[in-house]
Amino acid sequence: MKYLKELQVKYTPSKKVYKNERITNSELAFQYVRDTFNHETIACQEQFNVLFINHAHLPIGYYKASVGSNTATVVDIKLLMGLAIKSLSSGIIIAHNHPSGNLQPSENDIQLTKKIKDACALFDINLLDHLILSPCGGKYSFADNSKL
Repeated sequence: MKYLKELQVKYTPSKKVYKNERITNSELAFQYVRDTFNHETIACQEQFNVLFINHAHLPIGYYKASVGSNTATVVDIKLLMGLAIKSLSSGIIIAHNHPSGNLQPSENDIQLTKKIKDACALFDINLLDHLILSPCGGKYSFADNSKL
């Protein structure tokens, strides 16, 4: 008989970013996700991070999904959903930065958000927000701007 290897998703905290506070609005979401970004490269490379949320709206953990160029990054939706399912997340908050400082979502941002929202719906996971961060601390919330 051939042996199969069990796949695992492991959460290992690299630094304390969780305040054990329910995430009920975009400002609290921003406070959590901002600490997950590499601030040494936030002005020169797009980063895409995901915050996994339980049913009580408490964070389970986060995942650094990708780091790209100064104008784009690629997200593997299958991997993102696999992590959300394996961690039994009830919701996710996705976030990426715009090194240019322009906080307006691009057409690609809007399309990616729709794809992720559709994938989440298949597994009864809520896409709670998509945040765009700027290097100087600004933010844009898809939820606050009725773009979800």
